[in-house]
Amino acid sequence: MNTHVDDVVRAPRPAPAAGPWFGRTLPLLMKREYWEHRGGFLWAPVWVCGIFLIVTVLGIITAEVFNSSAHVHMGFSLDELRSNIATHDFAEAGNALDMAQLVFGAMTCISLFFVLFFYLLGALYDDRRDRSVLFWKSLPITDTATVASKVLSAMLIAPAIAFAVSTVAYVLFLVLVCMWAGVHGVNALPAVFASHPIGMFWRLLLTIPLDALWALPTIGWLLFWSASARSKPFLWAVLLPIVAVALNGWFGMLGLPHIGGEIALKSVVGRLLLSVMPGSWLSAQGSGFGDRHFSFGKDEHVLTSLDPGNVYGLMATPNLWLGVAAGAALIVAAIWYRQRRIETAS
Repeated sequence: MNTHVDDVVRAPRPAPAAGPWFGRTLPLLMKREYWEHRGGFLWAPVWVCGIFLIVTVLGIITAEVFNSSAHVHMGFSLDELRSNIATHDFAEAGNALDMAQLVFGAMTCISLFFVLFFYLLGALYDDRRDRSVLFWKSLPITDTATVASKVLSAMLIAPAIAFAVSTVAYVLFLVLVCMWAGVHGVNALPAVFASHPIGMFWRLLLTIPLDALWALPTIGWLLFWSASARSKPFLWAVLLPIVAVALNGWFGMLGLPHIGGEIALKSVVGRLLLSVMPGSWLSAQGSGFGDRHFSFGKDEHVLTSLDPGNVYGLMATPNLWLGVAAGAALIVAAIWYRQRRIETAS
């Protein structure tokens, strides 16, 4: 039944191009990943930020209409603010703007989680389902380079694009705020200068490498099932660990042998399924946030909370590196299956 498929697997493949595959082939493969998945990598964060900006504009218009026609008090008066601007504390306004910058990043992170989750699940399975894997195997491209391009796209390319989009959206948000305040004769620039857009930019940018390392268990897990499952990789990748947690809890209730104590099976499953969510390491022990209250109040500025010393404290914990080792092992297994399995159940 699979004679032709087996012949393709056994047939000698064209020799790879001269030079290391990571020198020229890998960047081209990563560019291919971007163009094939541009809808998720680029347009998903664009739409999320665009909707937030549209809602902001609609909120401003609604406030102006109600304030002028119905004389509704919207919580504070811009005229009163203008008259008392000399005594106003711009530090709080700057902190609020820094928090708004963080919110823009958080919104794109949520969309990025769903984009990457389903991208990784179909990254190797879709090629087998539509038989395009036969074409890619006929090219002088190693399976290691193919899988590596998908790993790096999920680790770096997609998060970097989402970060760039959220940064541009925040700049547009500042323009809207300044224009709205200017219409009422309020100079919003002192509040903007009291914020720390450059400092926030660098602090958020520095979280991308940590997000990449933290996401490796999920990346490896999803790619493993994408390469090995003959059908329905979502069910294998998601239901299998969930059923394992449910059965482990049931065994514990019955007094049967189960995993407990120091080894938290729920935490392991969480690392396998949710680590691709940017910032999911915030509650981890050793990150600088897991042992204390993550506050953005008056006593602690958002910029201080995102200090690299707090963020990169996670690099000194075994939690991170055990996940990296597990993710690397799963990626190696995905490459092994990529080399040997090209058929699906359909």
